Amino acid sequence: MNVENHPDAAVPRIAAAIGEPARARMLYSLLDGHARTSTELATVAEVTPSTASAHLNRLKAERLVKVFVQGKHRYYSLEGPNVASALEGLSVLAGGSSPKFVPNTPSRLRAARTCYDHMAGTLGVLLHDRFTAMNWMGDEYEITAKGTKALEALGIDLEATRALRRRFAYACLDWSERRPHLGGGLAAAVLKIALKRRWVVQDLDSRALAVTALGRREIRARFGVEV
Repeated sequence: MNVENHPDAAVPRIAAAIGEPARARMLYSLLDGHARTSTELATVAEVTPSTASAHLNRLKAERLVKVFVQGKHRYYSLEGPNVASALEGLSVLAGGSSPKFVPNTPSRLRAARTCYDHMAGTLGVLLHDRFTAMNWMGDEYEITAKGTKALEALGIDLEATRALRRRFAYACLDWSERRPHLGGGLAAAVLKIALKRRWVVQDLDSRALAVTALGRREIRARFGVEV
């Protein structure tokens, strides 16, 4: 048996990683489900960027956080629900609470906007979550039989979308919500349908999308999302 991997050895090591005050502040700031950059986490932890980087490497080594790379940016989030549950349990024992994430994005852009050729903002994140909740997508963003039927009924040619020279579907981290919205060819097809049917209209001078009255009704009826 590998002694280093035995729970008796792993538990104190993980507890020590969580127990350092700066690292604990980082972890609890991620408990709301929103990803943050190392710069933001350095501010939360009240340490220098270089020190924050060292702390994050330690947390990553212990599989307490994971990194999501998007463009030039690296976003950190909790490794998974088991980490969140452990932190919640410790918080209960300590009698504390964690601060909520407060976006500073202008409200028009935060509500709904384009991200390249797909939908982002609060609406994009809600649709991403609903596609999963309705069992339209699996964990690896593969479309289920139920999702295939629903998306084709919506007017999306899934075969043609898969044939495009791009990723079909993936998690694209939303920079205002700090949670994933749907990216890829499928997401572009969804936005194209929404624009064509005038569920949303594009601002002439920004990336903001305005949801129409028709759009509110259709999005509620088809996806169960209130906007």
